[in-house]
Amino acid sequence: MPITISTRFTLPGNYQRDNFFTFHQRDTQMLSEIVKDNQLIKGICWYDLPAQLTVTLKKQQLTAELHIDSGRKKLDAVSIEKELRHLVKHMLGLNQAVDEFESFIQYHPHLGPLIAKQSGLRVPQSASAFEALSWAITGQQISVNAAVSLRRNLIRYAGVQHSSGIYCYPGAAQLIRFTVDELRSQGFSQTKAQTILELARMIYSGQLPLEQWLRDYWNNNRLPAQDIYDRLIQVKGVGPWTINYALLRGFGWLDGSLHGDVAVRRNLQWLLASDKLINKEEKISEAATKEWLVEFSPWRALVAAHLWAMQKTDGY
Repeated sequence: MPITISTRFTLPGNYQRDNFFTFHQRDTQMLSEIVKDNQLIKGICWYDLPAQLTVTLKKQQLTAELHIDSGRKKLDAVSIEKELRHLVKHMLGLNQAVDEFESFIQYHPHLGPLIAKQSGLRVPQSASAFEALSWAITGQQISVNAAVSLRRNLIRYAGVQHSSGIYCYPGAAQLIRFTVDELRSQGFSQTKAQTILELARMIYSGQLPLEQWLRDYWNNNRLPAQDIYDRLIQVKGVGPWTINYALLRGFGWLDGSLHGDVAVRRNLQWLLASDKLINKEEKISEAATKEWLVEFSPWRALVAAHLWAMQKTDGY
């Protein structure tokens, strides 16, 4: 039998809802996410069960409904409602201490004015840590549009559909049955296919407990970010940018250094050139960007998000 759970929140007065919806509008074909008016409908795997999450923002009120195709499985509605609240807060970035960050940065000569214009910016989150990590791998060294196309192919090929018809982003359990050749048939390179399937295998076997780390973070606000980094960096095809991006979009970890991100470097160059700190033709290196970001710890990834937001077309 299907089960439906709902919950409600009051949003902060400066919540930037457009950022949340834009993040989930990357795929214009709306295979697994549908954005209309002030509502997101997204297909997810809820403990490997197909589910439809509906998030509606009306003025400062948020309503979330989770429709789970439970089959014969008995589910605890109270536990689901509690975890649903955690998930929705996570996805909207409501756990991110942006007020503290903005107070910290407000007098910075170059970033202060930018952050003031973008006050309230939070980093929208993927619905699962695996979704963030696999998306980061999918998007390595290709355009956003090309990455979205690959992501769509993966979702469709995995074939996990909710009873409503919406496709669900697959989890590790849904991907481990595939081969490298099968993913390559969907447009993935050899390396990306191998990396995604290896990570799925590690997650499914318990070697890489991403979702448990995330839930622990929700409950006690402590994330073993360095441990996660150390484990992931050993996987072929996973580099520093991929890990720091996954930590940001999958866990809401705001201190990863995204100095390797092209859009971050490009927009930092524009920011510094506009303040006449560098020549507008000068290209900022990864090393220089990394050094520039150091002083903003523990907010380096949030600074990167503000640099992203300077150019709204950047869909990462």
